[in-house]
Amino acid sequence: MSPKPGPSRAGVLIYAKNLQPMSTFYQRLLGMRVLLSDGEHHILESADCQLILHAIPPHIAEGIVIAVPPELREEQAIKPYFTVPSLSGAEALAAELGGRLFGSVWDGPGFSIRNACDVEGNIIQLRAFDAPASS
Repeated sequence: MSPKPGPSRAGVLIYAKNLQPMSTFYQRLLGMRVLLSDGEHHILESADCQLILHAIPPHIAEGIVIAVPPELREEQAIKPYFTVPSLSGAEALAAELGGRLFGSVWDGPGFSIRNACDVEGNIIQLRAFDAPASS
């Protein structure tokens, strides 16, 4: 039995047509662990974030078509970002799990970023911090 999640101070909630593939995607890509899992929710957590995946009710989900590969949901008004150890590693793993990285890599101060989508086309941003310079 997973420990019950405590209240987090911040996190992200994503509605999912297919709860288990979405949960697997985020668990493996972001190294998250499952705190709670039932027929309607998967609550995942890492050191950085708590993520709630909430199943779309069946009467609504039946009208949603998820393409393979997923089509980008480019009209969403929010894009959460998450840290990964490596963008190249994340690219291979995301593809294996049914998502993908796309577009160019942008360099920020001390990190690189790239857009990605999960198995249902939700757009997220992945960040990888630069390795510290050796002395």
